[in-house]
Order: sequence, then structure tokens, then C-alpha cells
Amino acid sequence: MDLTILSVKGIIILVIFGVTLLIAMYSTYAERKVAAFLQDRLGPNRAGPWGLLQPVADAGKMFFKEDFIPAQASKWLFILGPCLAILTALMSSAVIPFGDSIRFAWDGVKYDVNVQAIEINIGVLYIFGVVSLGVYGIMVGGWASNNKFSLLGAIRAASQNISYEIALGLSLIAILMMTGSLSLRSIVNEQATFFEWNVFTQPLGFIIFLTCSFAECNRTPFDLPECETELIGGYHTEYSSMKLGFYLFSEYINMFVSSAFISALYFGGFHYPFMDLVSSGLEGSLGAVAGHNVATAIGVVAFFAKIFFFIFFFMWVRWTLPRFRYDQLMNLGWKTFIPLSILNVVITGAGLLYDFKYATWLIATVMIVLAVVSTARAPKRQVRPQTTTA
Repeated sequence: MDLTILSVKGIIILVIFGVTLLIAMYSTYAERKVAAFLQDRLGPNRAGPWGLLQPVADAGKMFFKEDFIPAQASKWLFILGPCLAILTALMSSAVIPFGDSIRFAWDGVKYDVNVQAIEINIGVLYIFGVVSLGVYGIMVGGWASNNKFSLLGAIRAASQNISYEIALGLSLIAILMMTGSLSLRSIVNEQATFFEWNVFTQPLGFIIFLTCSFAECNRTPFDLPECETELIGGYHTEYSSMKLGFYLFSEYINMFVSSAFISALYFGGFHYPFMDLVSSGLEGSLGAVAGHNVATAIGVVAFFAKIFFFIFFFMWVRWTLPRFRYDQLMNLGWKTFIPLSILNVVITGAGLLYDFKYATWLIATVMIVLAVVSTARAPKRQVRPQTTTA
């Protein structure tokens, strides 16, 4: 790899890193605005026009707050916890393909560089490995705080993540069986046309993966590790200043990465309907280089539109559904999602054996029929009018 490609890759890495931080920062603003809209409020509107400087004000508040370390805490582990959480969150976006490729010529040599920070053929394993390490940041921080509430929150986070990572991985095996690759770019390129998106061939796997992503990000209704009603603030009860900011910021980065991962795995990534026609038309009118680059830019915009939709969906669910009990959380993971994920893998394998890639729709159809029948047979509650006695 020559110096020119290394330089372009360095620029792409810096841009992806900056965009990840920017989106995570303004996700805090978007969440408050979405919550305000759903609750018929205004939301932040004082810091700058339309409240757009609210994330900057929040960052300034975090920077200038007192940095407090409990007297009986394990100091170095107390510092290491939030550092691990933010580091693993930032590393996750390195292998996500945000676009097709950039074409350019330099010193008479033509280059074609993919819009992806790191190109490895085990991108899916990389993301799973890095995400699995993220629980150590929570566990170390909760244990080092020397606080029972923090420790309980950390234990909850560890057990929750382990439980739902099993179903998450099993739901992904079906896609790997269909594509035959662990490379995220290969998985995205297999979804070049609209009806080949994996959400159409793996509907049950998508539902399981999406639900497990909520649990992995500690988002409502799976935010048991930090539920205020039981554990004060959860694993980060003793944290303040930017250490607390790292924990909170890593949650929004994980939400962005999860949205990008879902978009790449199930919704075609940077592909969009009639992409080939648009690309060929642009290359015919603007030339092979400029037309291809414009088509790549349109693909990047389409990919980020999908990401923003799922970020909004994460926020929408948070302010709509109530929190589960912890026994309900564990029962859903172990007794429902893991068996369904295994069944999904078996049905997908049978479909590949008989060359029918839409076989998993059989499970989805049966589940819909059972849900309709159980709803219809459920006893109806009769509302009796209240009687008042003189």
C-alpha cells in the first residue's frame, strides 16, 4: 500500500471518527427534542438558535464539574472503567462500510479507495469482539466504586449483555450462512437490489437482532443496569465530571454504531433502490470519475438516512414503552429469543438446502397467526359502571 492510499485512508479515518463524535454529541440534543415532542413540550431552546448549542453547554458543564473519587474506591480501576467504555465504543465503527469507493488520479496513477476505515474480512467478528469488551468498562467501574448500588448495576449489565449477545450472534448466523462471508462489505454488496435486502429474507432474524441491540445499548425497555428507581444511578452512581460524561457518551456512540450495523446487515447499507441506474446515468453525464464519486456521495447520504431513522427509533421506543422487570428481561432472552434464533438458523439452513431463501417467512407467518388467535381467544374485560351509595 503506497503513501497516497495511506494518506486518503487517514483522512477517511479522521472523518469517520469526527462524524461519530458529532452524531453522538447531537444525539443527546435530538433525544431531548424527541422526548419533548412526544410529551408535548418544547425541549432545549435557550442555548443558541433552536437550542442547537445545548450539547456544547452540556460538555462545558461536564468539564468544569468537580472530579470526585470516593475515598474507598480503587483509584486506577475507577479511572479505567469509563476509559474502556468510550474506547470500545469508538473502535466499533472502524469496519463499517459507509459508502462505495472514491476514485481519483494522482501522478498519473488511478486509485479506487473504499469509504471504510479498516477493510478486514472478519468485520462481523471484530465488532462482536469489541462490543463484548465494552461490558468490562461497566463491570470495572461498578466494582471499583466500592458501592453496593454500583456493583448491582454492573452485575446486571454483565448478565444482560451476555444473555442477549447469544441471541444476537445466533440471529446473525443465518445471514452469514446466506452470504458466506464475515466481511461487512461483502454482506452489503450481496444486497445490491431492493428485494435482496436481508430484512426481506430474514424478518425474524431482524426483529431478534433489533431487540437485542436495545439490550446491548442498555436502552429502555432494557435499561435495568442504570434504573434510577432501584439503583440510584446504576453502575455510574459514584461518577462525576467527564468520567460520567464518558459513560453517557459511550451509550450514544453505541446507539449510532448499532444503527449503522443494523442498516448494513439488513437494509442494504449504502445501497438504495435504482442505485445502478443512478450511478450509470451520473457516470454517463459527468464522466467515469466524477460521476462515480457523486454516486458514492448519494450512497453515503442514503446510508446515514437509514442510520438516523434507527437512532430516532431507539429514542421513540425509550419514551413510549415502560421498563421490564429483571426476571422478564432474562426470560425473554433465554426462553424466547435464543430458541427462536436457533429455529431461525435451522429453517434458513433448510431453505438454502432447497434453494428457497424466503423460508424464514414461514416462522413469521406462524407467529403472526398464533398472536392473532391468542388475542381473539383472550377473555374480554367487562367494564362495570360504578354505583354510588347515598
